Amino acid sequence: MSREKRLGRGLEALLGKVAAQTSDSDEGTGVIPDLTTPRPEKGLDILLIDKNPYQPRTEFDPSEISSLAESIKTHGLLQPIVVRPHDGRYQLIAGERRLRAAMKAGWKEVPVHVIHADDRQMAELALTENLQRRDLNALEKAMAFQHYLDTYGGTHEELGKRLELDRSTVTNFLRLLELPEEIREMLRKGELTQGHAKAVLPLEEWEQLEICRQILADGWSVRQTEQYVRDVLSGDADNSGWKVVDTKGDIKPATRQKDDQTLALEQDFRNTLGSKVKLSHNNQGKGKIVISFASHDEFDRLYQLICRSAKSHVRGA
Repeated sequence: MSREKRLGRGLEALLGKVAAQTSDSDEGTGVIPDLTTPRPEKGLDILLIDKNPYQPRTEFDPSEISSLAESIKTHGLLQPIVVRPHDGRYQLIAGERRLRAAMKAGWKEVPVHVIHADDRQMAELALTENLQRRDLNALEKAMAFQHYLDTYGGTHEELGKRLELDRSTVTNFLRLLELPEEIREMLRKGELTQGHAKAVLPLEEWEQLEICRQILADGWSVRQTEQYVRDVLSGDADNSGWKVVDTKGDIKPATRQKDDQTLALEQDFRNTLGSKVKLSHNNQGKGKIVISFASHDEFDRLYQLICRSAKSHVRGA
């Protein structure tokens, strides 16, 4: 099995960065200064390993742990656990599923890589491992990103670079925290996917709640949800009752008159801003643009996107 497949590109790269900061004097203490070169792992008493305080995953499937424990009994632990020294003991950095499974399998010691990492690096390593290997649910990822930013500061782009993710990926997860609690609970339970939640973000709060309840009731796919949201935003669906049933019993969206150019411009604004936008104008060219936001954070995001971008453009002119 290749090392790249075992660790994952992002995790191995981040581990390499952490290890590269270790001085040569750490040799002989269990520190692995170069994780791209195979080195012997040390066996460590499993009772000396404490949990990772920065672990973003809050739930572990007992059946998965049991299955992994059986595999460990048969094949051993193919990938060492990563830990750091801490107060005379060790703190887990990466590999909590494997550690839990090894304990369930009755192991007394586990093979480990020991590296020196500060709290910030530990948080990044824990995030990277979970994002790449055993996916958190979308809300857990969003909360982990927000906790990191609240603790260490920085922009979405800077966090993305540290975790080797696109800025838009970080932003899309964080925007899920703007949703009403009822919808966040649907995400926690797995009743809604991230795709469903992302699709309803441009709507107003009461609209988000109504459409998510209907997703659950009717089993809408993400594609169906996206199409319906587009209809609502463009004015091609009646959002007062969400469904208009004709005499034949078919779903038939009510229509409102807007010319194609106005609809296209509204869609361009929505795609750029990621929020609900209404555009109206008269024949003399006068009109207004209404941009909706649901929270202070959403307002700040729009402010940064519009005002800061405009200022940067002026400075660069």
